[in-house]
Amino acid sequence: MVRFRLVLGLAAAIAVLAGPRPAESGDADAGRQVFDQCKACHEVGAGARHGIGPHLNGLFGRVAASHPDFIYSGSFLRLRDDGHVWSAGTLDALIREPTAVAPDSRMTFDGIADARARADLIAFLQNIGDGTGVALLSGSAEDHGIDPAVLAIEGDPEYGAWLSGECTTCHRADGGDKGIPSILRWPVDRFVIAMHDYRNKRREHPVMQMIAARLGDEEIAALAAYFANPAE
Repeated sequence: MVRFRLVLGLAAAIAVLAGPRPAESGDADAGRQVFDQCKACHEVGAGARHGIGPHLNGLFGRVAASHPDFIYSGSFLRLRDDGHVWSAGTLDALIREPTAVAPDSRMTFDGIADARARADLIAFLQNIGDGTGVALLSGSAEDHGIDPAVLAIEGDPEYGAWLSGECTTCHRADGGDKGIPSILRWPVDRFVIAMHDYRNKRREHPVMQMIAARLGDEEIAALAAYFANPAE
């Protein structure tokens, strides 16, 4: 019995030492800077909305893929079906190596290898809570140097549908994300920002850079309007 208890105690100690660092050890203020790597796809704070990825208010204690008004990739839906709950530990694993936790998802993020940076980010997100009373943080147009007049262009979704054939040679028209990220139902401004980032080589993808360079502002706006709300 004594030996059994010693084995259990040793196993518990190993689990604690091997597990992810708790968010309490992180610096939430430093985590605000780490979040700059996330805000192109995720928003937090008052009025946060879904973008390329879901907003991250009220994240901790929530079952994965549980926003009813966001379309998740298959990997995250499988996590939901398995009862995966976001905690400091499970989020640390995702941030460390996204493709290990959610393979083949449309989360195009390489992960954060530095344990301190992950702990800081987790502490920051825990402090956000439900976002009430916290200033909105998002990947705004100002951060990308895009002329507000460009974002204000109202795209023609019918023209966007006509243009979309080149996009759907790679991106699945049904929104599936197997092998390549989905671009359906992105917010219009995020789509426009992404395309201008490719055009200005702030995003690295030679094919997308070439395509974006060929498109005018009106054409990008039309594609954004179409993919934001494609015909069923």
